[in-house]
Amino acid sequence: MTQKFPKLFLFLLAFIFILNLVQSYFTELIYDEAYYWYYAQNMAWGYFDHPPMVAFLIKISSFLFDGELGVRFMSSVLSAGTYLILWSLVDNPKKKDYVIHFFLLVFSFTLMNAYGFLTLPDTALLFFTALFLWLYKRFLKGPSLGITIFLGLTMAALMYSKYHAVLVILFVFLSNRKLITNKKAWLAVILALICYTPHFVWLYQNDFLSITFHLYERPNQAYKFDEFTLGFFFNNIVIIGLLFYWVYSAFFKFKTTDTFSKALRYLVYGILIFFFISSFNRRVQAQWTIAISIPLAIIAFNYILEHAKSRKWVYRIGLVSLVLLLYARAWLVYEPLFPMIYETHGNKEWVADLTQKAGGVPIVFENSYRRASMYQFYSGVPAISLNNYMYRKNQYSIDNSEERVRGKKVLYVPVAANSGDINYMHLDSTVFYGNFIADFQSYRKLKCIVEKSKSGIEHSLKVYNPYEFNIPLENLKYTISYSNEHKQVKDMQSLKVKTVYPENRFLKAKDTVFYTFELPLPKMENPGYFRIGISENGLLPGLNGKPIKITE
Repeated sequence: MTQKFPKLFLFLLAFIFILNLVQSYFTELIYDEAYYWYYAQNMAWGYFDHPPMVAFLIKISSFLFDGELGVRFMSSVLSAGTYLILWSLVDNPKKKDYVIHFFLLVFSFTLMNAYGFLTLPDTALLFFTALFLWLYKRFLKGPSLGITIFLGLTMAALMYSKYHAVLVILFVFLSNRKLITNKKAWLAVILALICYTPHFVWLYQNDFLSITFHLYERPNQAYKFDEFTLGFFFNNIVIIGLLFYWVYSAFFKFKTTDTFSKALRYLVYGILIFFFISSFNRRVQAQWTIAISIPLAIIAFNYILEHAKSRKWVYRIGLVSLVLLLYARAWLVYEPLFPMIYETHGNKEWVADLTQKAGGVPIVFENSYRRASMYQFYSGVPAISLNNYMYRKNQYSIDNSEERVRGKKVLYVPVAANSGDINYMHLDSTVFYGNFIADFQSYRKLKCIVEKSKSGIEHSLKVYNPYEFNIPLENLKYTISYSNEHKQVKDMQSLKVKTVYPENRFLKAKDTVFYTFELPLPKMENPGYFRIGISENGLLPGLNGKPIKITE
């Protein structure tokens, strides 16, 4: 063990592992972590936004610990594993003399550093990308049956981590055309697909809603060079940190010497080019290209082992980065260290204040899966996000969260209100108001299906009730929202519908009612899409229909 991993390496790895555990324990959750914790309360083969790996990791952590560490423990384990694999992927015998340089380099990768304790889908993506490359390197040397099986399982784990994993697998395989005729490579792919079948089934059972949302329904905005394309380049500096110059310099000077080094090159260029092109259509988030951190770390460390000048600068700037990142980590715990408020600050305070004022009744947050999940994590009281036409669908749109509050007294907390039965304040001084509702009823799963008639003027509307109970039709009001070409809602109106069949008092369980309607004149100019919604019991209309493109 000490021959492959020097004592200094194991000591520093243990130090970082303990540091991440301590950080996990003392740092409050960020909103996305709370949302994924909510995933883990009801294990499934898929979730609205992501595959299930992040929920699986949280579930394992929760068996071992409570609180924040019960969300993050496995992230610290995977982070340590990533360090071990990265070290193993460097063949240069000089590396044992530059252990400190290795840790300063990898620790300086900002997002890789953060995912050493934060539990997000990218945490597993980084680990399984490293493991995939390690197994692929072994596969190239000798494609034994054991390596082939583990390679297939790892590809499946990659895809269970995040949909972006398909790019990692695709560009590595594109770097080696001989794999097309390699039976063992196809065996690995087939095994990966078999292991991924439960998620495929989940997608089919849920109308491929995750794919539909990410590719079609996600709101966008008009192209802005500074925010989209320039932001893409900036983000790829940020994810590397202060050593970005030396890391990218090493990459651009990198020469492929074998099939594996070619895979590293393809992986970085492939992901960067893919998201560079995407930046002309939408804003690319920093973590979308995070997988390049793995091949870049391998390439950069190999480079500094052979170039003394770069090695000295990596050591010097790496020490500066170490100090700054450790200070930033302390600030995540103790807000006064820096004059800026982050998601890890003050959550326990506002949750405790709201719990006391609400008297422990369930909370219905309007358009906020973030606050709903954070509140439930720290209070232990049921909370849901009720999503309307001004927001987007999320996990609360497809699970049974409505049933946990149906018929109960709840506190309804709108996004924007100037008064209410109670109010509470976040650390950033944002004040929210809430009103008590004695018997809460919502029907956000009602489905509105629109079909355009042959005349081009009148549309047909089918409203399907997926619930196990009848719904009084008098409680339902139909609306139409118009949005621009980027699916940003700009206009909402009531919608007059005509009954095709004689009006019933109830929309029966698992039944459908049929209407016709004509598009009302929009108040906005040049609408790109319209969407039908249902307002129940005076609530703002939901996202009951899909965005439908308006054709001339």
